[in-house]
Order: sequence, then structure tokens, then C-alpha cells
Amino acid sequence: MKNVSVFLLSIFLVSLFACSSDSESGRPEAIVLDVYKSPTCGCCGKWVSHIEEKGFEVEVHNHNTLDPVKKKLGVPSHLQSCHTGVSESGYFFEGHIPAKYITQFLSKPTEGAVGLAVPGMPAGSPGMEMGDQFSPYDILLVNSDGSTEVFAKVSLYEEQF
Repeated sequence: MKNVSVFLLSIFLVSLFACSSDSESGRPEAIVLDVYKSPTCGCCGKWVSHIEEKGFEVEVHNHNTLDPVKKKLGVPSHLQSCHTGVSESGYFFEGHIPAKYITQFLSKPTEGAVGLAVPGMPAGSPGMEMGDQFSPYDILLVNSDGSTEVFAKVSLYEEQF
């Protein structure tokens, strides 16, 4: 009888693990982003690689002109960078934002926020690696009324990961 119980328990455990999805297994489900970028931008490609390495699923949309896309998404012109990611829930992620901050934001979005932005192209940010060069930068929370506030300060290269 003991062998039968052990056998049945083994079958149960094997089937439990074989049928479990990512959310059931305790692993976070992948974040899906649509990324709008120029087909010739190397730093955008490196940023896409960064977020994919962190477990994001990415659909890349190459456009020769991004202004209409950014306008449609509501990215303020003074906050723009070279690429824009958009989550399934409609939040935008403008520029070289480290994956960990996108994950942090999406885990508990701020009420009234429409996304995050890193204006320009700070040296040493994901996709903008230039040897040992690093320029501290702010990740801005963008609110639906167009106002911004600092979501995170990145003072050291290591804080990005």
C-alpha cells in the first residue's frame, strides 16, 4: 500500500509540474512591449536586446519617421528619445529606460500616469554603452496632464541592473 501511495504522489507531482504555467510556477509572466524605432538605429537595437535579456517579449516596429507614432502615443516632444516601447496596458516607455524600472512601474502603476521617459540618450544607459563612460540621469514619470516627476534617479551605472 505504501508503494502505491508513493507512486500516486509521484504521478501527481510530475503532472502538476508538467502542466503549470509561468504564473502558477511562481515565475513572473513575460512583459510584452511593442517597440517603435528607426530601422537603422544601433542603440535602439541594443536597448531591445537589453530588455529581451531581462525576459521581456518584444515586437519591433521599424519606422523611418517616428514623430507621428510618438504624437499618437502622447509622448511630449520635450521628453522624446530615439525609441518608444508600449505595454499591453497602453503605457509608454520612452528612451533608454532600464528594464528593472519598467518592471517596477508595471507592477504597481501610478494613478494618472501614462508612462516613463528618459529624454535624450544618456551615456552608459542600456543601449548607450560607451566604454566606461556614464552620465547620471533621471527616469521621469509622465502624468496624463503632461506634468512629470522623478520616478527614479540613476546615479551609478550599477543601479540600472
